[in-house]
Amino acid sequence: MAGRMEGKVSFITGAGRGQGRAHAVLQAREGADIIAVDICEDIKSNPYPMASWDDLMDTKTLVEQAGRRCVAVKADVRDREELRAALNQGIAELGRLTTVMANAGILPLAMGEPEPMDFQDAVDVDLIGVMNTVAVAVPHLIPAGPGASIVITGSTAALIPNTTSSADPRMIMGPGGAGYSFSKQTLVTYTREMALHLAPTGVRVNIVHPTNCNTHLMNAQGIYQVFRPDLEGEVSKDDFRPASEAYHALPSPWLEPEDVAELVLFLASDASKQMTGTSIPIDLGCMAKWPKGPGQ
Repeated sequence: MAGRMEGKVSFITGAGRGQGRAHAVLQAREGADIIAVDICEDIKSNPYPMASWDDLMDTKTLVEQAGRRCVAVKADVRDREELRAALNQGIAELGRLTTVMANAGILPLAMGEPEPMDFQDAVDVDLIGVMNTVAVAVPHLIPAGPGASIVITGSTAALIPNTTSSADPRMIMGPGGAGYSFSKQTLVTYTREMALHLAPTGVRVNIVHPTNCNTHLMNAQGIYQVFRPDLEGEVSKDDFRPASEAYHALPSPWLEPEDVAELVLFLASDASKQMTGTSIPIDLGCMAKWPKGPGQ
C-alpha cells in the first residue's frame, strides 16, 4: 500500500532534531525522500545548544532506515545563497522538489542580561529564515504543480493578542522573546499572502501553531522560569510541568514533536489538497482556555 507521501521529495529546515527530525522520519515512513538542512552550530544569543552535525547525521540514518533517500546538508537559513546551494544539492541527487517544511527556529531567551540585538537574531532565523526557505524553493515547486505544498512552523505566540500586560510573553521574555513573537505573528500574514499569490500555480502554503513542544527550545531554563516566576534560582522540568499543564485545556503539559509531525504530514500530503492560507493551532486547547492571552 502506497504511503501518503509516495513520490514526494521534502525539503526540511531545522532537521537535525526536534520537530524537524520528526517531520523527516514520519514523511520518510510515508514514502518521501528528504532534503535535510540544519545550521549545525550554535548561535551566541540562543541559550540552548543548537543541533550538531552528528544530530543531522542521525536524522539521515533514521530516514534511510525507513527505506528512503536523504541528502543532509549543513546550511544556515539566514544565508539565502547558502540555503539555495543546499537545496540545489538535494534536488541534483533526488530529482525534484514537491514539499517544504520551513521549520528552523530559535528563541533567544537570555535571562539576566539580555541584549537588544537578541530581537534581531530571532527575526533573522524565525522570519527571514522562513522567507529565504520559501524563496529558494518556489522556483522548484511551481513545476511540480498541484500537490506542491509549503508548511511553515508558527507558534501559539502568533495567536496571543497584542497587549501591554505583564502576562504578555513579549513583556516577560525580553528582546529575544519579543523577536520570536513578532516573527511568528508576521508569518501568519506572510502565509496568507504567499498562499494567494501562489494559488494560481497550484502550490499551497499553510502554517501550524504548536504550543509547548518537548524539544530543546522548550527544555531551556528561560522557558521554565517564564512559567514559574514564583520560584527563585534553577527551575527544573518537574517544576515546569504543572504550570505548563495548567496553561492547556487538555490534561497534558506539552506536545511531542511527533504530534506536530502528524498535522504537518496532513498538510504536506494530498489529503489537504483543497487547503491553502490556513493557520492551524495544535495547542492542547490553550487558545480556547486563554483567548485573550495567558492569564487574561
